[in-house]
Amino acid sequence: MIYSMTGYGKSVLQLPTKKITIELKSLNSKNLDLNARMPSIYREKELEIRKQIANQLVRGKVDFSIYVETTADDTSTQINTPVVKQYMQQLKDVVDGDDTELLKMAVRFPDALNTVREEIDENEWTQIQTEITHAINALNQHRLDEGKVLEADFNARIKNIADLLDHVIAIDPERIEGVRERLKKGVEELKEKYDENRFEQELVYYIEKFDITEEKVRLNNHLNYFTESINSSDSNGKKLGFISQEIGREINTIGSKSNYAPMQQLVVQMKDELEKIKEQLLNVL
Repeated sequence: MIYSMTGYGKSVLQLPTKKITIELKSLNSKNLDLNARMPSIYREKELEIRKQIANQLVRGKVDFSIYVETTADDTSTQINTPVVKQYMQQLKDVVDGDDTELLKMAVRFPDALNTVREEIDENEWTQIQTEITHAINALNQHRLDEGKVLEADFNARIKNIADLLDHVIAIDPERIEGVRERLKKGVEELKEKYDENRFEQELVYYIEKFDITEEKVRLNNHLNYFTESINSSDSNGKKLGFISQEIGREINTIGSKSNYAPMQQLVVQMKDELEKIKEQLLNVL
């Protein structure tokens, strides 16, 4: 089972005087990169929120937002009446104007408005925490759904590489025989006498350099290990990335040893499938 790092989660809490909307968005990242936006009243809870998110999302570039919409006739900002009156009186000594114009000027001055700092209601905060959990769960479900799509793609491409490896194994004897014939023909064209036994010894030594038996076995093992890791209970994109590097190493070695055009064509196709796997692995948790 694998999870994508791409996801979205949302939860809405309707209270008597306000509506609170919680949103979570995530994209791929090597580590957890959390950006939190919220009204100042909840800032004292930011570390608690970050811990809650980090424990459940692990990795990704995550944007967390709390939006508050007031639904009742209530405001925390009030006019500082004595200060405004003093400003207006002072303005009358400086300029001529009616009270409406002077009021417009006075309310722009410092301390003309008082903002009463709200305190967090613990019962309200408990409900918000529950909604944050719901948003996280929704995001994780989105990640899981995306992960299933990635898993199907990985399995298809790993199978393609395995099928191409079967073709490599099938044409390997033909490749070795072709190498043998080319070398023998080259020696015969020299029109020089040579020791047949010595030639066979040198030929065996030379062909051993092109032997890809170990690479074929290791590549097959890596492909099986990749599939096993996808089906494990944990989603580990970094681990799959390491396995894909090992797969690439064996494919490259087969290509460098092949010395045979049909086999090199198969190697190119395997590399193409592997590159597509690596691109998608960047999105795996």
